[in-house]
Amino acid sequence: MKAKLIAMILYLAFLPLNALCQSYNQQFNALLIKGGSEEQLKFLKEWEKTDSNDAELYVAYFNYYVNKSKKEIVMFGKDPKSGQSLALTEPGNKEPVAHMYSEISYDRDLMKEGYKKVNAGIEKYPERLDMRFGKIYMYGETEDYESFTKEIIDTVDYSDKIKSKWTWTDGKLLKNPQEFMLNAIQDYQVKLYNSGNDDLLENMKRIAETILKYYPEHVESLSNLSLVYSLRKEYDKALELLHSAEKIAPHDAVVLSNIAQICKITGNIKKSEKYCELAAKYGNENDKKYAREQIEPLKSK
Repeated sequence: MKAKLIAMILYLAFLPLNALCQSYNQQFNALLIKGGSEEQLKFLKEWEKTDSNDAELYVAYFNYYVNKSKKEIVMFGKDPKSGQSLALTEPGNKEPVAHMYSEISYDRDLMKEGYKKVNAGIEKYPERLDMRFGKIYMYGETEDYESFTKEIIDTVDYSDKIKSKWTWTDGKLLKNPQEFMLNAIQDYQVKLYNSGNDDLLENMKRIAETILKYYPEHVESLSNLSLVYSLRKEYDKALELLHSAEKIAPHDAVVLSNIAQICKITGNIKKSEKYCELAAKYGNENDKKYAREQIEPLKSK
């Protein structure tokens, strides 16, 4: 299978131009699609000799090492880890006896080389958010969650230093860079939560606290921090954070539903019912359905 380009820093579409008219970056992307790591590395070295100060060179090197390090193994088992799998059944039996699925792994030594290259790029071009997000993405893929967390925190700290004037591919300034950065980091927080690893709650806490240091009215981070406290059964702290979020976004159905849930857990049924009704009032159809499902059992108590 040909390795595919990783989201965030890899470019997803390329114009079919003649090689003489293409930039180095376009030519390299064409080589990535074509495959053949030896040819790709040879091209990168020639590019480096010609223009070692091209920011896209460091992105290309990182892409090269990501793709070269990636290994896909076909597995058979009853509980597929990946989202897509092929169910295997026996004649006359509808229930699958096993699943066929693939697992992705990355060669750590090759990835170290990739990180060296992108780190060199970040050192020269510290405002390139795509390079930083590329690193974060791969730390997540390889489950190096300490590096994942540290890189996110470093990015938030640096964003304050440059007043969120982030650039992306070809050094172009991002539109709404602060919002873009915070939305992406929220997705990274979801990844930590979805891991199901309670040890990573501390990582979520560190990230949320860093964001709130600079953006004290960031509702998602207030909610994330309240979630950590709630899962640790520190309900008073969780509720305090949610009420702070409510003051900022009084019609946020997620915030209202979370307040209702904590009130239910702590036995404040009337307050829980009140916030379920508010969530149903202001939320979308799914929020309304969920809130109404919560209200009925509360009324019977």
